[in-house]
Amino acid sequence: MAKGASARVAARKQKDKWKAKRWFTIRAPRNPWSFRVIGETLAEDNEFLIGRSYEIMQNELDGDFSKMHVKIQFRVIDVVSGDALTEFVGHEHLKDHIRRQVRRDRGKIDDTVDVVTEDGYYVRFKPLIITRGRAKSSQKQEMRTIARDAILTTGASMTWLALQKAVLDGSIENTIEESVSKIQPVRTVIIRRTQLLQSGVLVEDGPTLDEIHAQESADAEEAKIRDASGTEENVDEADEDADDISDEIVDDSVESELKEEPELEDESESIDYSSMKVTELKELLKSQGKPVSGKKSDLIDRLNE
Repeated sequence: MAKGASARVAARKQKDKWKAKRWFTIRAPRNPWSFRVIGETLAEDNEFLIGRSYEIMQNELDGDFSKMHVKIQFRVIDVVSGDALTEFVGHEHLKDHIRRQVRRDRGKIDDTVDVVTEDGYYVRFKPLIITRGRAKSSQKQEMRTIARDAILTTGASMTWLALQKAVLDGSIENTIEESVSKIQPVRTVIIRRTQLLQSGVLVEDGPTLDEIHAQESADAEEAKIRDASGTEENVDEADEDADDISDEIVDDSVESELKEEPELEDESESIDYSSMKVTELKELLKSQGKPVSGKKSDLIDRLNE
């Protein structure tokens, strides 16, 4: 067999991997997002999804448009049927946003702090402090120490779930700002990045996946019923409007006929027969089925009868 023919035969026998793939629904963690759908992905088998990362902007997840520069990171940890379940593994501020905060005559203080939460999660924080004016090295070092202590104290007294909420809503940044502002006026405090290094004890709280599926099915049914009822109402309203319009047209036609009748009578009464010729008068009499003999005056009298 020729080389080209054998290559074609081998290509036909080769399995099309794209056709073997199927779509999976990516869901946010059970708590606090209640398995919310955040995206879709393709995979050939469940095992290829485990460990896959997925990123989404915070404003798309929470609807807070002041967080358009915050990127939230998830990782797939399990696959149930067609659902890829994820865990929160950290967040990151976009570099463009960080770059806009740094200007001349401002102090920049950054650090890396590793925290162990109350439920055993090992998390890395990277805070960034921007002062309003220039700061001395001794002031920067003191502010860095205060910020580190605030992060360690807050992280050790919270669960990983509570710490996530504190990071995403900015409350931990406010705590750091209040602590370091005593040393130097602060323009902004940003936790520019968090990273989950090691998982701890998972807290099973919130609705189950089966409950979420049932709720989604119920919402879909309600939407269908609402759309169907809205369509029927629109059809009924359209029929009523058509009936009203037809009634109006009939009424108008009847009124117009009633108005036209006296006008015709008036027109017949206002004709001046004396100005017409005899032949014309005879034609009118023929059309009315009356005799056409006699003088012009007789013809006019018959027409006026």
